Amino acid sequence: MKIYKTADYKEMSRKAANILAAQVILKPDCVLGLATGSTPIGTYDELVAGYEKGDLDFSEVKTVNLDEYRGLPRDNDQSYYYFMHEHLFDRVNIVAENTHVPDGTQEDAQQECDRYEALIDSMGGVDIQLLGLGHNGHIGFNEPDASFAQRTHCVDLTESTIEANKRFFASADDVPRQAYTMGIGTIMKAKKILLIVSGEDKADIVAKAFFGPVTPEVPASILQLHNDVVIVADSAALSKSPIQE
Repeated sequence: MKIYKTADYKEMSRKAANILAAQVILKPDCVLGLATGSTPIGTYDELVAGYEKGDLDFSEVKTVNLDEYRGLPRDNDQSYYYFMHEHLFDRVNIVAENTHVPDGTQEDAQQECDRYEALIDSMGGVDIQLLGLGHNGHIGFNEPDASFAQRTHCVDLTESTIEANKRFFASADDVPRQAYTMGIGTIMKAKKILLIVSGEDKADIVAKAFFGPVTPEVPASILQLHNDVVIVADSAALSKSPIQE
């Protein structure tokens, strides 16, 4: 596990974008695993800037997203399909057919999860998976549990996750209660994992996830067992972690 400490969110975003850009340049037809939420927005802005300068070409890139709310249509401005088009896909030259997000409108949860897992396998797996980190240690929508979920599955969101996401909705009652998400096993199959985290409010969970025991009660702690993990975190997020300056 390699940890890059950055001064602030902007530097974190730039560093993470450089890592993703290097993957695209080295392997133009790579499979990028992508994440949503507020943390990666700056990273996507940096990638768009690289494309606009002519440094990046997304024409052969394929993408798979971590998760999607169950029940939200794709034209809902809180769906992750909508988010990805707004922040990245519609701003670069990626082919729409090469972008993949779980279909939250599919009522048969098992069928959709099986389809998505098979899709990832058919693409040869993920070259680099971008992750954020939830306050309770969740990655994707893999919540604290008694065991690590292996495959893409439908999850009931915890109250803490609903609370964290309600700022994006008119009220907490409007936040979906379920989501489709890659499983921990699916995430761990990625060849490389890039986790980005920012802010003092994440300092406790960063210390617990990456310097504490590996436990499904802190889902991100499993990343300690992956052989190629890069964490890019600002100094506030690392303020309670025992790392060398």
